[in-house]
Amino acid sequence: MEVVKVSRDNMEEVLRKAIDVLQRGGVVAFPTETFYGLGVRYDNEDALRRLYEVKKRPMEKAIPLLVKDIHQVETIVEEIPPLARQLMERYWPGPLTIVLRARPEVSPLLTAGTGKVAVRVPGESFALELVRAAGFPITATSANPSGAPPATTAQEVLKYFTVELDLIVDGGKSLSEEPSTIVEIVQEGVKLLRRGVVKRIAEEGQ
Repeated sequence: MEVVKVSRDNMEEVLRKAIDVLQRGGVVAFPTETFYGLGVRYDNEDALRRLYEVKKRPMEKAIPLLVKDIHQVETIVEEIPPLARQLMERYWPGPLTIVLRARPEVSPLLTAGTGKVAVRVPGESFALELVRAAGFPITATSANPSGAPPATTAQEVLKYFTVELDLIVDGGKSLSEEPSTIVEIVQEGVKLLRRGVVKRIAEEGQ
């Protein structure tokens, strides 16, 4: 496993390294605008299974995705309801995760058999640079064993995973002390699934 510190000076080099690992089916830990996340390529079944094993994550718990923009969302979901699109345009890039109906070809390892997938365009961070440069969606489950506190530094990631990962991108300490907010669009409006950085989101559906 390699640990590399990212800065403005070596950003492109680190992005290339991370994308190469993802393309080869590897697992990358990287800083998002909230906590550190674990990334694999969204359509690599072997990598997704490995991700569950690394995190010791129950198979019934879905894995969220990072996307580069709304157009990329359209390639993995059946439709974007008008209210969901309003939220995307208002809060993206940013720490708002939206649950939508997945296309049939999206791996059940991402949906946990629910037929739904959670997506967001991350806020300003290495994560945003990575998903834009990669050109494909990337998982963004938190970089910690299931049930443990989320990692806020590369050092914490390393304590959790000594050999299981292929690359850790060290971007310093997390800027946030809260996770992304998770919502789902239902007939009644916006259903809050997890409280996080974005506050009072339910008012959007009223």
